[in-house]
Amino acid sequence: MVMRGRKELAWIFGFSQAAVYVGAVSLVLSNLGNPFRILGYAAGFATGLVVGMGIEDRLAIGYTHLRVVSQHRGPETVEGLRQAGYGVTEVAARGMDGTVAILHCSVLRKDEKAVTDLIYQLDPHAFITAENVLQVQRGFWHI
Repeated sequence: MVMRGRKELAWIFGFSQAAVYVGAVSLVLSNLGNPFRILGYAAGFATGLVVGMGIEDRLAIGYTHLRVVSQHRGPETVEGLRQAGYGVTEVAARGMDGTVAILHCSVLRKDEKAVTDLIYQLDPHAFITAENVLQVQRGFWHI
């Protein structure tokens, strides 16, 4: 939530994490002779990380910027994405083996998988990178 600029949720999650941490660490430190408490804390911490990652993936809050390099099917990929309702900016570029199209497409994080699947249907050899977007203003989003 910190990376996405969601201050209220970051505060709630941070407060909750700190409260659980203080309680768990105080239990472990009160009896360092009990290896099960140490193992329990370590297992709980690791499980909390994985569960938190899962929750964050399911919430999929925010935006992702996809950069697509298409060697042979740039125009078709642009047209397919636009027909599906996504805004795309196409830039001609020169790659190692000649001319390529670089496509820029910012999408909601919850749509990222569907969009990358669509791109691979349109161009099975596309090279795609994804980056988190902190803020979106105007443009195709009309914000």
